[in-house]
Amino acid sequence: MNKKLLALLTLAAISQVSLAQKTFSVKITNPTKEIRKEQPVVLQLDKETDVQSAVVTLDGKEIPSQLDDLDRDGTFDELCFLTDLDKRQILEYKICLYDTGEPRVYPSRVFAEILLRNPKIKQKNAHDFYLNEISVPKNLKDPYHLLHHHGVAFENELIAMRIYFDKRQTVDLYGKYKKGLEVEKTQFYTSKEQKEEGFGDDVLWVGNTFGLGAFRGWNGQTPTMIDDVNFRTQRIVANGPIRTIVEVENRGWKAISDLPRLNMTTRYTLYAGRRDAEVNIFFNRNVNGIDFSTGIINVKNSTEYSDKKGLRGCWGSDWPTGEKDSAGHKRETVGLGIYIPNDYRKSEEPANKDNYAFVIDTQSNVIKYRITYTSDNEEFGYHSAKDWFAFLKEWRKEIDMPNIIERID
Repeated sequence: MNKKLLALLTLAAISQVSLAQKTFSVKITNPTKEIRKEQPVVLQLDKETDVQSAVVTLDGKEIPSQLDDLDRDGTFDELCFLTDLDKRQILEYKICLYDTGEPRVYPSRVFAEILLRNPKIKQKNAHDFYLNEISVPKNLKDPYHLLHHHGVAFENELIAMRIYFDKRQTVDLYGKYKKGLEVEKTQFYTSKEQKEEGFGDDVLWVGNTFGLGAFRGWNGQTPTMIDDVNFRTQRIVANGPIRTIVEVENRGWKAISDLPRLNMTTRYTLYAGRRDAEVNIFFNRNVNGIDFSTGIINVKNSTEYSDKKGLRGCWGSDWPTGEKDSAGHKRETVGLGIYIPNDYRKSEEPANKDNYAFVIDTQSNVIKYRITYTSDNEEFGYHSAKDWFAFLKEWRKEIDMPNIIERID
């Protein structure tokens, strides 16, 4: 092959790659006078474009980003990245999409795991049967003890949670002392040696309560468990580097005795650098007219905050394992928060010994809300009810006044 022909073929190949690339800009505006850190930017991808990799740059510098296939059909649905914004600041990012290659690899700031119990391993933080998804039928009596740490666990540098794999589907909490990823090492069961090294631990006893924002049914007076279902599933949809997404699916849930069974998926999205998680519930049909519930545990001797407009929180202390099993543990102090937007909030229920509850509903097949928490152990967190409730107020303002995202083709 002569040099001229080789040059032409090389030029043709370069041209073909260029044609396969889609480039556009995204302008992000902070509409407030507050500095905003670790702000998620999520872009929907055209299903007709077979995106295989992406590069996001700001002023010519590449920043970490993430492609996610949310519906698991083999095609990426969303591209996300994080941005910091000064007061009233406007930033413009360049996005390049490619139909070749592999997703870019960046250091992960999040982690998620599902672990099947390994009966041969006695050390509580050394189990090794990793799963990405598990589904069990209704005749399995005890899925709670099937999985190590009783369900999917997920974290970022600030917080970590697990979701019980049973009818409660409670969100339980892990408190850290220092920022960093820990769950892969501690598996929610921190050893004495790890505690001495400064690792965190379970900080909340939840029992049959909501814990932090578990989704439940409602019988007109009290919350009801996600009990009568045909199949239960937990899965990890995305696992970094920017966000982790886990789902709890209930197929054939008999939410109301005289109505057909429902299929329901509860999706938890946790971004790096943030202490809140998005909770989105999707049903297989419109559930207008059916009441549900959620809320937060009434931590023992807790102080409550409510703005009576969907924001509710508490600050309190209790044994993280129940007082009778408290050997080796100390009382833990936590601040909890939940925000139910107007579209889904039907009523705020009076506090009882177990929960600060909301009755929620929807005019469609989707319900959305947010959850957040802090542990008094944190070197980087909040250490009084006053400071925690002040954070909750600012948190709500940020949710209600999101950044403005404009795509420029």
